[in-house]
Amino acid sequence: MFAHLPGAEPTNNPKPSSTEKETEEQTTNKSPQISVTYIYTVELAELCSNVTVTWSKNVMNCSLSISVENPLDENHYTCKIDIKTWQFWGKKGLKSFEVDGKRVDVYWDFRQAKFSNHAEPLSDYYVALVYNEELVLLLGDMKMDALKRTKRRPSLTEPILLCKKENVYGKRSFCAKAMFQKDKTEHDLVIEYSLSGLGDPEMGIAVDGFEVIRVMNLNWRFRGNENVKVNAVEVQIFWDVHDWLFSGSSTSHGLFILKPAAQEGGDDKVGDGRHCRGNDGGMYDSPKERSSSTPEFFHVINAWKYE
Repeated sequence: MFAHLPGAEPTNNPKPSSTEKETEEQTTNKSPQISVTYIYTVELAELCSNVTVTWSKNVMNCSLSISVENPLDENHYTCKIDIKTWQFWGKKGLKSFEVDGKRVDVYWDFRQAKFSNHAEPLSDYYVALVYNEELVLLLGDMKMDALKRTKRRPSLTEPILLCKKENVYGKRSFCAKAMFQKDKTEHDLVIEYSLSGLGDPEMGIAVDGFEVIRVMNLNWRFRGNENVKVNAVEVQIFWDVHDWLFSGSSTSHGLFILKPAAQEGGDDKVGDGRHCRGNDGGMYDSPKERSSSTPEFFHVINAWKYE
């Protein structure tokens, strides 16, 4: 299971007082936690393993969780890093665990990282996953710093980004960094929910400031999908906002799935792929084409509406 190796933990640092901890916990409990998860396929022990990277953020703290799947059994190996943006210590470190009897090192450096209202840092950081003398997964934009510190060469097998899952919060407007392809190019996506006329709800979806979808009569069209073009790329957007309209709860979420549009003759059904587990424990179907042996990238957005 999760086995720490001696000497691999960061050096001991001063811990916050009990008063600081109590204040931090109270603030954390009252604040919604935004999160974003990436799932990669990485080659470990000559096998393809899924590596799940989850960034989480509330008012006080950011955290990073890295979970490595062992293809030979049901065990998952998890490394969690707490990033307190208001403290200097703990922003650079190393943790280790074992997968299939071999050491995996996780290096990170957030000392210069720039943060925003999103869960993950904007720039000036790295997180490096090292296995069997190779750098198998590198996150962030400080590649040369990571290579210099780890003293390992990049793996010859590139990691494959399978999906991105995101939890966002709002009352009528929801903002996310949308990805439509595996190239990691991000677009500003805004989902707006509004009432018009005599209370007839409608929804608009904009990408990079341009509205691409407008759904009228949302009471009748709370589930659906449309194909749109973004920078000459055909994208399919699915939505299910039933709970926004009919759940009766003060907090409810709409589900959105973004994926490359199926090519002619392909299969565009959502339920024909792998199952993917969300942070809330729910299962989502991974859209993919049956004719393709390479998993198709998709982006899931849970838009949580609160009053």
